[in-house]
Amino acid sequence: MLLDVSDSSERARMLRMGFGDAIDFGTTLEELEYRVLRLAHFAQSLPRYRNHGALKIDLLAREAFVAGRALGLHPREFALLWRLADHPGEAVSPRELLCDVWRLAFRPETNSLAVHVSRLRAKLRLAGLDGLVETMADGSYRLLSPDRPAIGGVHDSALDGYLRIGKEQVLAQQGA
Repeated sequence: MLLDVSDSSERARMLRMGFGDAIDFGTTLEELEYRVLRLAHFAQSLPRYRNHGALKIDLLAREAFVAGRALGLHPREFALLWRLADHPGEAVSPRELLCDVWRLAFRPETNSLAVHVSRLRAKLRLAGLDGLVETMADGSYRLLSPDRPAIGGVHDSALDGYLRIGKEQVLAQQGA
């Protein structure tokens, strides 16, 4: 919540950027109290957990767990997983993911989305959930249903191979 934003167009710009609320400094305590209560009510209406087979996703901790062990997700990886788990089995376009996770209304000339998806896949693979995130033929992504095997999806990329080699090196160093 931003305080002391008196210009209406500036408040609109802040809301567009993703801030939850922007209010003028002259706001009464009563109005501020109701705004905070509204935010608290909204926060309680969100589910804290999403369970997806062996995967448990915790919104408050911003982490995912398999058999009680944290995956160690970075913020964007968590946001991607949470967004994909919103509707498991449904394809989500790169444009939607960039809008929902990165808050971008355009497609940047980077491979940031592919890199984050690849790193998320690597962490899921290490936890025994290989192939959970599927790439569709049109470039969209979906979280497979936990009881369905991956069919017709593209799972490996050059970065996935690099991460797999890195895991094997770590296991060799540990003597596994």
